[in-house]
Amino acid sequence: MITGASGFIGSRLALRLAGRGAEVHAVSRSAAHRQDPGLGERAIWHAADLRDRETIGALLHEIRPDVVFHLAGEVDGARDVGLVPPTLESNLLATVNLLSHAAALSGLRVILCGSSEEPRPANEQSPPPSPYAMAKWAATGYAQLFHRLWGVPVTVLRPTMVYGPGQRDARKLVPYLALSLLRDEEPRLTSGSKRADWVYVDDVVDAFVLAGESDRAAGQVLDVGTGVLTSVRQTVEMLFRISGTPLRPRFGAVADRPLDVAQTADTGPAAEILGWKAVVGLEEGLRRTLAWYAEHR
Repeated sequence: MITGASGFIGSRLALRLAGRGAEVHAVSRSAAHRQDPGLGERAIWHAADLRDRETIGALLHEIRPDVVFHLAGEVDGARDVGLVPPTLESNLLATVNLLSHAAALSGLRVILCGSSEEPRPANEQSPPPSPYAMAKWAATGYAQLFHRLWGVPVTVLRPTMVYGPGQRDARKLVPYLALSLLRDEEPRLTSGSKRADWVYVDDVVDAFVLAGESDRAAGQVLDVGTGVLTSVRQTVEMLFRISGTPLRPRFGAVADRPLDVAQTADTGPAAEILGWKAVVGLEEGLRRTLAWYAEHR
């Protein structure tokens, strides 16, 4: 069972698991996503709002999954006070609802998607900079509580900056850049000074698959990234070079976000526990991504 199955990571995970012969139950808040391109009839679709505790309970009893990959949520890292209620409800309340029911279902394995902006050793325990990150941090705390107190086999994976084919949110940097270049438009950007650990979406899917199969992963909170920091400016210039465009990025046209901290992954625990490491380098990943947008725009 995959919640958020119509999203960026969820849809790629659903395709991967279906390709491996799994019976995939894809959960999305809107029934309109049942015909997600690429998935088609390869998954069994369920429309459900996980903020409702009874809804998630009924769904789990209907499906009886072996593993739940919980990727649904309000994904918006903006520093907007208006995001506090929706991120609290979609990222924390929905997760607690799921864990509460999982505690009553013996053996149900739960894999949660956390955030690299949670306080972690790799970012020197920097406090959450956004409502989204704060809700994710609280959800991770509850996951650890459910594991310690009630034995729920739950794992939290915290991806860093995920990019790649199929990311349809044009507010994110790589889709915005790719679509701007394909339209021959000069993108308006921040100073580009922020550094990020860019990780290719299919590498992230590998980590989720491995976590779903691993008994050792229960109770663990693992970073998922490359361990390599690359500035936004360097990433933009690399994508421009790959595209061969004569356009130039307009750095400084947009204000930098407050409280941004470089978010890199501590790759050791995921390598030790899951046997996982990222294999797609940034330049190759950007080439594949730009080619996907050129085909699907």
